[in-house]
Amino acid sequence: MKLARTLRCGVVAILIAGLAAPAGMAAPAAGEAQIGVARGPDFVRLDIRSGAGAKASVRREGQAVILAFPRGADPDIARLRVDPPKGVAAVDVRRAASRLEVVLTLADGYEAKSGAADGTTYVNIFEKKAEPEPETMAAAEAEAPPPAPVERPNPTPAGGVVRMEARVEPGKVALVFPWARPNGAAVFRRGEAVWVVFDAPATLDVSRAPRGLRQFKSLKAYKGPDYSAVRIEATSSTPVFADSEGAAWTVTLGSAASGRQSAVKVERAPGGGPAALSAAVAGVTRVVTVDDPAVGDQLTVATALGPAKGLPSRREFVQMALLPSAQGLAVESYTGDVEMTWAGDLVSIGRPKGLTLSPQAAFAERETSEPGAPQPAGLPALIDYENWPKTGSGGFIARYDALLDAAAEEAAKGRDSGYGARLALARFLVGSELSYEAIGVLNALARQHPEAMELAEFRGLRGVARVMARRYKEAEADFSAPVLSDDPSSALWRSYIAVNDNQWGEARQQFTAGAEAFSRFSPVWRARFARGDATAALALGDLEGATKRINVALMSKVEPREELATRLVQARILEAQGQPAWALHIYNAVSRSSAEFLQAPALLRATELRYQRGEIPPAKAAAIFDGLRYRWRGDATELETIRALGNLYLGQGRYREALETLRAAGQRMAYMPQALDLQADLNSAFRGLFLDGLADGLEPIQALAMFYDFKDLTPPGADGDLMVRNLARRLVDVDLLPQAAELLRYQVDNRLDGVPRAQVATDLALIYLMDRKPEKALQAINGSRTTILPTQLNAERRLIEARALMGLNRLDFALEVLGKDNSAEAQDLRAEIAWKQKDWPAAGAQFEKTLGERWKKPDPLSADEEAKLLRAGVSYSLAGDEAALARLEQRYQGFYGQANNPEALKVALTGVSTERLSVSDFSRSAANNEAFSGWVEKMKKRFREKPAPVGAPTPKTAAGAAPAKPAAPAAPAPATRQAAAAPPAKSG
Repeated sequence: MKLARTLRCGVVAILIAGLAAPAGMAAPAAGEAQIGVARGPDFVRLDIRSGAGAKASVRREGQAVILAFPRGADPDIARLRVDPPKGVAAVDVRRAASRLEVVLTLADGYEAKSGAADGTTYVNIFEKKAEPEPETMAAAEAEAPPPAPVERPNPTPAGGVVRMEARVEPGKVALVFPWARPNGAAVFRRGEAVWVVFDAPATLDVSRAPRGLRQFKSLKAYKGPDYSAVRIEATSSTPVFADSEGAAWTVTLGSAASGRQSAVKVERAPGGGPAALSAAVAGVTRVVTVDDPAVGDQLTVATALGPAKGLPSRREFVQMALLPSAQGLAVESYTGDVEMTWAGDLVSIGRPKGLTLSPQAAFAERETSEPGAPQPAGLPALIDYENWPKTGSGGFIARYDALLDAAAEEAAKGRDSGYGARLALARFLVGSELSYEAIGVLNALARQHPEAMELAEFRGLRGVARVMARRYKEAEADFSAPVLSDDPSSALWRSYIAVNDNQWGEARQQFTAGAEAFSRFSPVWRARFARGDATAALALGDLEGATKRINVALMSKVEPREELATRLVQARILEAQGQPAWALHIYNAVSRSSAEFLQAPALLRATELRYQRGEIPPAKAAAIFDGLRYRWRGDATELETIRALGNLYLGQGRYREALETLRAAGQRMAYMPQALDLQADLNSAFRGLFLDGLADGLEPIQALAMFYDFKDLTPPGADGDLMVRNLARRLVDVDLLPQAAELLRYQVDNRLDGVPRAQVATDLALIYLMDRKPEKALQAINGSRTTILPTQLNAERRLIEARALMGLNRLDFALEVLGKDNSAEAQDLRAEIAWKQKDWPAAGAQFEKTLGERWKKPDPLSADEEAKLLRAGVSYSLAGDEAALARLEQRYQGFYGQANNPEALKVALTGVSTERLSVSDFSRSAANNEAFSGWVEKMKKRFREKPAPVGAPTPKTAAGAAPAKPAAPAAPAPATRQAAAAPPAKSG
């Protein structure tokens, strides 16, 4: 026995440093008395629930607030003692025969008030405020001005500065103005500038504006007596959208901007007074006068609250013009006496003598051209190819010079001149398909004669020229003018534009609206319009309609290149009809054309079809795609080629190459409609890797590196959080604990709040404990406290907090935090604390209690159970409890042969030494009992089996699902991908 004691004493220091593995967890019993603590910026609130029976009461005795509980109540005050709330100096407990009292001693300068609400008793603790002297109060009341009329709360943040934030995304840039409270705004365009006007005179800090973007050149902030504004230099072709969310206004510039404002209806004001206009603008807040430094005049602007509502296009009148706006209204006055007033939601625009409401174009006589000059066509958007491009005997140069001289002479007369000669020149240029020159002539005409934009022919001519120049967004603005709304020839052009924007339903609708004008166009444009409608029908799955339209297109007698372009669409229809052999025959024939713009798409589709049919291996298909994407660049064919190559890489498991290929093209050509399909493929691939498990085959460190390289693809909401969680679990499995902690810490600090934040912070604290960083674990728990948490999560956080306190050697506080928790893990933790406190009788009893009746099961002891048994023996030995040692030896002697450290276990329980085990050997054996590693293994298992804290992933559509096995890259469908289902609400 003397030798056994010597051996035990030699290893005590080593054994004290070990940890035992926790078992399951139990939630506190329901219905018990509870004291909840909620901390606010200016006060602390205690919610007192007395459980079953009589309610708790609160009384005040000087600086002490006494919470009295009925007989049998035993509230848990561990949290109050370990971490007293602000304003509480001390917490004591007094027990009497009939009640229990919790005494809260208030700190100096603090006050408390109590009450009852929602079935609970509460106590609010707050700092006292110094009361002014009666004389001072009387003087202040005497000097105070009369109360001002009630207005909306001041939206200006503290300090008077609104700091603009910018988000740059593919194809667009969003400028965010975060105000303190909701306020009115106006967003409108004037020439090459976009104005953003707010109805409060704050200082706008635009120093964070990005530079070098194509969406805008520069921006500058202004401040007036009753407004603040930002002037943004942006080309007239840049779309502008406004959106409000809470107290923040977001102005988005770019083709990928989302959201549309409702249109403000402007009409003649009723009544018999001077002629005026009225507009219903919901939530109008103010009318302000804004100085335009670029022009040197003033604009009258009406601001309004969100949601966005504005005027889609410029409205020209004799004395003034309404500027196009994404939010609010703006008036440009020609006479200087135009007034804008508002009452409620109604904005009135007028002059003292009344407005002349008809545009000047309505009073002007029809402009006529010189004899022999190109004359207007029968419809505003019709091209007279028979007469307009005629050059006469002198040839093109002579004809062009004559028309140009007449146009220049007309322009030299200024605003008093007509514009028939310039329209004639524009007709000649459009008929000759000199689109850029025609656009220049018409733009110059519009600058000198803004009223010309009210002419249907002007809008039609410029829209046609812009389509020929492939400036579809600008052309859409012309063909959307009200003056062309009922014109069938314009409807066909709108259909053609919609096809290029992948707006298939709109394309078919507009083609039907323009059917009566179809036969009046030239054969080449009839073929193009019919081909576009066939493409839209194919995208919508109407194979019969697509076949009819493509046959109409083939009936037109056009040049070979136009016919080959039509044959390409015909091949896609045949492919969709299940005739791949015929389709492949057409693709091969077109790919041998001398026109590169036809070769590229034909070769792409032929290669896809051959790969799907198994005629070429993946390596050869990838080589063709890779060469083709450098051979033909800059349009939809390049994007479709990259999509096919990316999908092929995914099927071969070349994930990094696939993501890099897809992302590079999406960023470079984000302005194109097909980029949306490519972005959908990219998001689907990323989801497949980190949400559907395709990245599980990669080494964890490789998966982590790929995630960081493409983390901008992480979706918002529950799906993105679940991706991070899955990756963190993999890192924990391979002991990459710092990397796993970094991932979860970012989630806690930046992406989550409330209950989900507390859940993820609990996992983060557990990882810190596994990494032997108890202080950081305690910080993670303390930094994520909230008053409303599930009972089971509260119990789990309490155990982690107690273990962290034990790791910091704050043993008494750890026991306080455990309180009355009798779960198996809490019992293990109490045993550990008793061991660290060298309370050997208690430690031995606790370790034996955690083993329970394990001696009745014949299975070998686990590393965790063996560590507990070894510590129980050492504790009883150091306590001198020979009876307990004998009991343990009797029960567990049959486990020696199957133990990991049989010699150490035998010495600990019996004191019998062997020649094979010296004192140093016993010390080393006891130190390597793997108690801590056993606990870590249990935590790893818990990470693998525990459900995701923030909910299940978003349901995936077919378009969003990642391929499960290598497969042929599907040909990009003509239709856009359907939007994925909305993500679920954030949950715990």
